[in-house]
Amino acid sequence: MNLLPKSTADFGSTEYWNNFFRKRGKQAFEWYGEYPELCTQLHQYIKPKDEILVVGCGNSKLSMDLYDVGFKKITNIDISPVVIKQMQEANRFNRPEMTWNQMDATAMTFPNESFSVVLDKGTLDALFTDESTSVVTMVQQYFAEIGRVLRPAGRYVCISLLQEHILRKVVHHFPAAHFMLRIVRCPEAGKGSGKDESSNGDGSSLVVFAIVATKLKNMPLRVLELGLAGNHIERVQHPDELIAAVAATQKAAMVCNGLARGNIAGMAEVSLDLFSPAEKERPRYTIHVLDQAPKRGNGKYAVFIVPQGRETEWLFATPAGRRKLQESAKFDRLAVVTLHRGHEYTDLEAVKAELAESVKSLAPQGLQSGTSIPYLSIGAEVGRRETIHTGRSELSGEYVVEEITGENGRLFRRLVFLANQSVVQSEAALKMARVRGARSAQKVIDPGYLACQHHLFMTVGVQLAANMSGKGTNNNCPVAVVGLGGGGLCTFIRECLKKTTITAVEIDPEIEQIAVKYFGLTLDARLRVVIADGIQFLADEVTRGANYSALLFDVDSKDPTVGMSCPPAAFLERGVLTNVRKLTGDTGLFVLNLVCRNESLRDTTMEALKQSFRYVLSYQLEEDVNEIFYCTDNERLKEVTNWQELLRTAADDVNKLARKEKLTHEQELVDLSDFIAALKI
Repeated sequence: MNLLPKSTADFGSTEYWNNFFRKRGKQAFEWYGEYPELCTQLHQYIKPKDEILVVGCGNSKLSMDLYDVGFKKITNIDISPVVIKQMQEANRFNRPEMTWNQMDATAMTFPNESFSVVLDKGTLDALFTDESTSVVTMVQQYFAEIGRVLRPAGRYVCISLLQEHILRKVVHHFPAAHFMLRIVRCPEAGKGSGKDESSNGDGSSLVVFAIVATKLKNMPLRVLELGLAGNHIERVQHPDELIAAVAATQKAAMVCNGLARGNIAGMAEVSLDLFSPAEKERPRYTIHVLDQAPKRGNGKYAVFIVPQGRETEWLFATPAGRRKLQESAKFDRLAVVTLHRGHEYTDLEAVKAELAESVKSLAPQGLQSGTSIPYLSIGAEVGRRETIHTGRSELSGEYVVEEITGENGRLFRRLVFLANQSVVQSEAALKMARVRGARSAQKVIDPGYLACQHHLFMTVGVQLAANMSGKGTNNNCPVAVVGLGGGGLCTFIRECLKKTTITAVEIDPEIEQIAVKYFGLTLDARLRVVIADGIQFLADEVTRGANYSALLFDVDSKDPTVGMSCPPAAFLERGVLTNVRKLTGDTGLFVLNLVCRNESLRDTTMEALKQSFRYVLSYQLEEDVNEIFYCTDNERLKEVTNWQELLRTAADDVNKLARKEKLTHEQELVDLSDFIAALKI
């Protein structure tokens, strides 16, 4: 039976609604939910003593339910005489005080200021079908009538889906007409049970809101309020803020509906940010939802909570890693939850309770109602994150230095720029050690810890350069590192390769201060920092006639729009590489850390390196996106077998020297035969 209009224009016609209710008969038609789903919001804004006008009542049970729980002063109107007659007959004896009138809500005959509440469930949406002149004029008449029949301090309570054109009209009209405007979400309405017409019948639903417009005699200031999460109400300054917040809620619901209806196996994961009601600028959680093809023995749905501080690990930070996690967890759908910095998390149980409703809305189709959703994690804690310093760099923006507890309770210190919070700029391990003047052991930086695997392969490059130049044992081996960060690479080279003298080049003076104060960087005769633009430094060093046994690029790009995040593209221009070639001479080595997700850019980079150096070799790290390039004009590396022999020796030397200096770098080299086999000439 076709009970819905063929065109939205039909919604405004008496003929349509008469026909509708004749076909519907005594079966109630509930727009956007029934009384149990709406009562929380209705009872907050409507009281038993109120004189209530229900506009466009239809044959909804809402008026009857309100009457039965104590709201006796209810007047109902509808444009359809058919439905008014039906409702009069149905309620004549059981609800004698409630009245029913056939009336057009845009031209009511009630005296001015007759009611303290006007209740609208879906009528505004039915009237405001489009933005044609005739429809907008009709809606304007409707709003004028509402304002006329409401008493001062009376409330227009409207249950609506708030399509964008309706929301904009509401936000524009009511404040200008001296109404205080509040918009709240009705979280229980239209849950997708199939009982109400806000359900799509497939487990999904639309987002339902309550407009609460309070009539005031004179309101010099515009008051806009928003309640989208629980009982929290916030005041917003500009209509666009309110409109954007409602739109974001609707988009999130659309994503949840899509996930409820289907499986996204083989497609990109879906990610959602969850915000605390009191903090709309910074997300509290991020949820990544992944599906895989259903398998026998798999669970249907689970949630994995990533402990604080571990969200940047490959397994949790990358789509490939999360896919691996799902395969190991063996669930058809896995929601991976990360916890954001800047928030407090009491314990794992509190996090589960806070996430319960959100993760339930992401459940796959077919999950039985009431089914317990398993929560997975590493250990029984949410992890520890402590901010020890915040600051701002003129070049890189706001940053935070924080300490986190990692696996097995080990402490780490990190530098994170808030403009790119998913990336740890620098990391150092902490250990307890005796410090002169202190009575007990203190937290100090472990100089032997390398956070990044590519730093170990860059160190192998330095040792290779030292061995080729004959400076690996007794002579001074000058090294330049463009890009300081927290100084972890420079510190490790300094401590492991004792014959090196290192010049670190850093454009940001704030970074040097952070590295020294919080990451244990020690400046002395063997390690200095030059604050300069890296490209200009290279040009100046060529002018000075400097020479380096090894020159390393480990500098990131600040431009996220290109497919290469390390180094900036300007560092690979022909003139810059020419200066690198001059500084390393005929025997030195240039070591480049390349992070490039664009194959075309990678090919262009490779071609530029081959045009600048006679011999170029690369090694792609297994799990990371980093690729290390070794570039030289040294004739000793003319043959492939020479590369293999010299790199094997250099790698052995680094491991031996690290053990000698008790540097437990933990970034184990891959098996040397695999390392050599993976090298690309």
